[in-house]
Amino acid sequence: MYFAGLDIGSTMTKAAIIDGDGRIIGKLVVQTGPEHRRLANKVMLDLLGQTGLALSDVSYLVATGYGRVNVPFADAQTTELTCHAKGVLSFFPSAVTVIDVGGQDAKGLRIKGGRLVNFVMNDKCAAGTGRFLEVLAEVMNLSLDELGPTSLRATRSMPVSNTCTIFAQQEIVLQLSAGIPVEEIIAGVHDAIATRIVRMTRSIGIEPDVVLTGGVAKNTGFVKAVEKYVGRPVLIPEDSFITGALGAALVAQEKFAKESKAGTYERKERVLREATFFT
Repeated sequence: MYFAGLDIGSTMTKAAIIDGDGRIIGKLVVQTGPEHRRLANKVMLDLLGQTGLALSDVSYLVATGYGRVNVPFADAQTTELTCHAKGVLSFFPSAVTVIDVGGQDAKGLRIKGGRLVNFVMNDKCAAGTGRFLEVLAEVMNLSLDELGPTSLRATRSMPVSNTCTIFAQQEIVLQLSAGIPVEEIIAGVHDAIATRIVRMTRSIGIEPDVVLTGGVAKNTGFVKAVEKYVGRPVLIPEDSFITGALGAALVAQEKFAKESKAGTYERKERVLREATFFT
């Protein structure tokens, strides 16, 4: 049996298929486009092609993320908070605190007894998100992949007083014009974001083990800054992008087992259309 999770986020869409033992047999990460239903179809078609499976081989599929309502072929929808917690626990059963930094939001999760018990989220402002880093990287004419290694060369961190994206841009332009080294500015940006996110997460308590997920977890300079303010090393999944999609697939497996046992499971007729956008 196979189970799938599809996580349509604000900037990236992730999908995963697991087998009956919970092992990942296929995963895919792409940029989120404007037409979520078309995107959901294409992502599943591509992932199924990658794994050699047909949609009929998938026993249960759960959609999560901002665009979860736009997956008509899903058996169920679940919040990304539940799915992130489930996915993180599959990598690190000892996880208590999860810091997830996405493209346009940041979340702090607290796990107890293998379940999500509390959370805090910043989803109203780009400050402290991947988008914040993306915008500031453009100002410094760098790619996102260059930010981490460049900041690690800094001997000091240049404070960035503005966490508003627009004002931070202006501040960085002034710092560059004053001749401040780029690595010191980037280190300051990482410190500013890490401080904001860690402070937010402290409102629900930070206890080990602490896990960092999301695309920004691939930024070594940001990881260093988070560890500085958390006060301990953080754990990072092998693929920090797909924890939500993996969690959705694990939720799908649980829902299938529960509904099958109760005799309420009904196989959904699923239709994928590669080229035609539909409502």
